[in-house]
Amino acid sequence: MAEEGDVVSKTFRALVESADRKFARVRDFPSYGRAQGQHYFQKVFKAYMRLWKYQQEHRTELVKAGLNRWEIGEIAGRIGQLYFGQYTRTSEARFLVEAYVFYEAILKRRYFEGCKVKDLGVRFKELRFYARFLLVSLILNRTQAVKVVVEKLKALVDDCNANFRETNFKEWKLVVQEIVRFMNADTTFAIASARPFRYSAIFDCHPNSVQYVARFHAKKVLKFRDAILMSYHRNEVKFAELTLDAYRMLQCLEWESSGSFYQKHQAETKENGVVVDYSGTSGLIDMKLVADMTDPTLPPNPRKAILYRPSVTHLIAVMATICEELPPESVILVYLSASGKPSHINASPVESSGGSKRTTKNKLTSHNSLEQNFSSPEPHINGKKGFSDYNDDYLWLGSKGNGGSSNLYPGDIIPFTRRPLFLVIDSDSSHAFKVLHGAERGEKAALLLSPFRPMFKDPFSADITQNGSQFTFFLTAPLQAFCQMTGFALSDSDIEVLKNAENILSTAFSKWEVILCKSLSLDLVWAQVLSDPFLRRLIIRFIFCRAVLSAFCPPEESEQYVPVCLPQLPNSLSPKAEVVQSSVSQLANHLNVADGFHFDNT
Repeated sequence: MAEEGDVVSKTFRALVESADRKFARVRDFPSYGRAQGQHYFQKVFKAYMRLWKYQQEHRTELVKAGLNRWEIGEIAGRIGQLYFGQYTRTSEARFLVEAYVFYEAILKRRYFEGCKVKDLGVRFKELRFYARFLLVSLILNRTQAVKVVVEKLKALVDDCNANFRETNFKEWKLVVQEIVRFMNADTTFAIASARPFRYSAIFDCHPNSVQYVARFHAKKVLKFRDAILMSYHRNEVKFAELTLDAYRMLQCLEWESSGSFYQKHQAETKENGVVVDYSGTSGLIDMKLVADMTDPTLPPNPRKAILYRPSVTHLIAVMATICEELPPESVILVYLSASGKPSHINASPVESSGGSKRTTKNKLTSHNSLEQNFSSPEPHINGKKGFSDYNDDYLWLGSKGNGGSSNLYPGDIIPFTRRPLFLVIDSDSSHAFKVLHGAERGEKAALLLSPFRPMFKDPFSADITQNGSQFTFFLTAPLQAFCQMTGFALSDSDIEVLKNAENILSTAFSKWEVILCKSLSLDLVWAQVLSDPFLRRLIIRFIFCRAVLSAFCPPEESEQYVPVCLPQLPNSLSPKAEVVQSSVSQLANHLNVADGFHFDNT
């Protein structure tokens, strides 16, 4: 019997070493690109499935041989990591769900907590497990799970400080501070009844306009396949390598499960024709997935490459890879949120709508020449744009002292306009990217450009390091952004008020969709992406954002505070259009904040 136990133990250790070696190969694979070592992932999944089965079948012998519960938890955690890694590469919701299932099982079965060991290495494994579980729970919108795990993480950090006094846990204290700060900034935790950021067929598919959208056919139709999301600001709200703005955009570009159609896919055919089963491992852990966690009836999510504080060269490399692999008749969404050049960073970030107009004008004096450059036609030399037009202003991706190597210029984007681009630039230098319009190398780009500055009734709400970007917030959660701008405090006690406000917006968005579909002046750049629900929703929300800010800011300073799109959208949906102003006015009156707006004829 002893010999048999030795054989089982040795076999188990060999399987662990083999799986760990395979895991090390795939751990640092880039999260972008369509063919990044897929065969390695298949091998490592199989290795861990074999390992998990083996420890289940020989649990008694292994425990007698000295197997610890935390070792089982570590195996399950590795499988969770693999699933989350696959989610970041493919954006397939089922991989995110599988990761959550494994992490939740580790928590419920107390694989780490139950052992009560005084091994510092094991405590670090438990800390890393909580951090990974928090990230998965955040993205999956499991707010209650986040709250539970945060408390456990806090308690563990305190316990480690008490029992390992010779070790510095400052880094883990910062992790706790990060997640608490993120929870305070994310309105999902404050308003549980708020609509999801993800695209919901229940809320975002408007019955009155759906027939017009279904019948709409442009001369050319593009499919939204890939997105690049990048946010780079000093001291911005983040958890791990996910910033608040990137988190909001990520969710905005995914489908929300309808909540009643979960069916477990046993296998899925890959693009190369190889059938791979990734669903078996969660069955091995004997976990039943919650019914509302995934919905096989939904179309696939677009792939998203989320870049955390990239260098300019890395960003360009990612764009080049994705453009090269983009299927025909497809469009890439590129979301760039970053500060402009240092002179912009030092400027006053916001003005209060209730402040002195004279003070406001004085503060804006240093920007007058810049304003004129952005609002007037780009200078031409002999009818052509000069080199400086593409390289005067830039986004700043880096720390102090890096010089030009950290500057992303509009001209850096031009080579990628050989493919269809849907560009969202959120920066105080965003209007510098106007020069891209007309300078494309093959395909006209769609441009959504943020205002120079945010606009709030309460200027303290403007701090991007506390609340994220206003423009991004409007594109991802328009009602919440509207309430934040006007100082209207939303809470779950105002459920009926919130519901009626959402209905006002839904009615307006439905009307605007119909106008877009029926417009004879809609530029092909917008028409060719209008059939895509994600991009159509962004366009509609941009129209809302532009109209709201136009009516809320002082008219003589609108160039500072109003976003711009290129090519122009139809005049029938301009900020001054009656169908647009009346909807904004109705919403403002419903929330009793209309006194902060100026409307023309409503």
